[in-house]
Amino acid sequence: MSTINPQVNSIYTSKIDGVSEQIEQTKKLIEQLSFVRIGLFLTEILLFVSLLNSNDDSLRTLIQVALIIPIFIFAYVVRKQSKLDLEIDYQKQLLWVYQNESKILNGEENGYDSGKKYESEAHPYTSDLDIFGYSSLFALLNRCSTKTGNDLLAEKLSTKTTIDQILLRQEAVKEMTSKIENTFDFRANLHGHDVNKIEQIKSQLKSQLAQQLHFVSGKFLRFYVSIVPYISIALVISAVFVSAAFWQLLILFFLIHTGLNILLNSKINLVFYSFGGGSTLLNGYASAILWTENQEWKSSYILNLFDSKIPVSKEIKSLSKIIQNFDARLNIVVGGILNALLLWDLKCCISLDKWHKASSNDVVSALDHLGDFEELISLATTSYNHPEWNYPVLKEEFTLKTENVGHPLIAENIRVSNDFEVEIKPTVDIVTGSNMAGKSTFLRTIGINMVLAYAGSPVSAHSMSLSVFSINTYMRIKDSLNESTSTFKAELNRLKMILDNVVSDKDTFVLIDEMLRGTNSRDKYLGSKVFVEKLIAEKTPALFATHDLQLADLKEDHLDTLRNFHFDIQITKGEMRFDYKLKHGPCKTFNAAILLKEIGLSLD
Repeated sequence: MSTINPQVNSIYTSKIDGVSEQIEQTKKLIEQLSFVRIGLFLTEILLFVSLLNSNDDSLRTLIQVALIIPIFIFAYVVRKQSKLDLEIDYQKQLLWVYQNESKILNGEENGYDSGKKYESEAHPYTSDLDIFGYSSLFALLNRCSTKTGNDLLAEKLSTKTTIDQILLRQEAVKEMTSKIENTFDFRANLHGHDVNKIEQIKSQLKSQLAQQLHFVSGKFLRFYVSIVPYISIALVISAVFVSAAFWQLLILFFLIHTGLNILLNSKINLVFYSFGGGSTLLNGYASAILWTENQEWKSSYILNLFDSKIPVSKEIKSLSKIIQNFDARLNIVVGGILNALLLWDLKCCISLDKWHKASSNDVVSALDHLGDFEELISLATTSYNHPEWNYPVLKEEFTLKTENVGHPLIAENIRVSNDFEVEIKPTVDIVTGSNMAGKSTFLRTIGINMVLAYAGSPVSAHSMSLSVFSINTYMRIKDSLNESTSTFKAELNRLKMILDNVVSDKDTFVLIDEMLRGTNSRDKYLGSKVFVEKLIAEKTPALFATHDLQLADLKEDHLDTLRNFHFDIQITKGEMRFDYKLKHGPCKTFNAAILLKEIGLSLD
């Protein structure tokens, strides 16, 4: 589907090798630390055995002190190993990002979403122009891991916009392309996480958390939870150094706390299970947001994505820390002790409530805007991968002119490019030609590059200038068993949609490939004729591909408003050859007789 650019592909290959080496080095470090942990464990056992077998009081005191040292070292090693585990997870995601780019360049499937869920035959052009789904434009462009990013990219490829907005987006995509080396880290931090989990967290922050945390709003409860650690420490010290009677008081203290936690458990669970296990995900998102905060952006489109004057990445890190602490309850033993001693779950709920009141709005907005950056990065990465593509020029006046425009979903080694230009006023352009000569591909080439242009992306052409049109297409008309719709009825529905749009939006551009296939040849011609004349009357520009040469004859009645183009066929020693080049005038050579002869049927 894509094209191998040797220079860009070489860069990705080098990146893949570099990250793969980093992963191997990190794995070795983790393995070494695992051996250190085993060694510390064995050392602790050896010291404990020595303590039991020693009769020397001085030596026993020394061993007791020494027993503490491996514990502290062990705790440090575990923490270090946990950081390395997170690092290797990140490195694996970065490796996936580079490998995916290499695969796309080599014509393999993009590992990101293909956008199949956005497919709609009712849309004015997305189905006919292969905008969504497998082997689609969306599948070529998409580099979004978040739901917001995917939705935004789909919106930009399917919604009409203004020249001003397109120009702002072009500026943003160009700036993002200049920072492309750093965007891979951004994407690695977002990839591999549970998309539904972050949407759940965002929903929780927006509308549910405040109400769920209402049970910890009481002043006495907050005060008591804040002094519980000091009471617990005082009771333990008293039990050890003052009187054994304090142990009984400490046990009663534990039982009261345990009962309180059981009483509030359903409310605590409601809060926890919306966030539990999300600390790693939030750390990744915080790192991605930190990247956006650390860049010196210049384009106004990107600068407008920042709603907060404070570093939101720090606020997300704080939330991640609270959730990480909250996750301690997942360990029954540790969670039980922490709740008995410190009312740990309630402490986490109170911390979460304080955080929510101070920071939630900024964080939700920043999490949403990650999708904006992903969507721009999608276009910027495609631009980086295809340096031969060029940014179109947008104009207010009626314009569509392109040189060497090719279909972006066809590999460059087999792609044939064409030039095309409209007149200074709208015309209906009839494109005739043989089967397989390139009519349909040409219409889709023009349409899909217009979609790219309106998204703010470079296009697959040496140059392109155009005004903003509402694209309407009529190409792949299907019947529907579910809706009891015949092909002809489906065609009529599509024609009505186009006619309604032509009347309501005078900037409509129509692409039609072989109209009224579901009826007889006479009605087909008459219907096509009146439709062409309707477009002419409405001053609607159109490309109209057809096998019906009679439509080309309409030129005689519409000298200034209808033009003829064709794709022809060359026959050499009975073999067909196509050059897929657009030429002026109606087609003179067709291949139906040759194709029929190949299956044993001859036309006189």
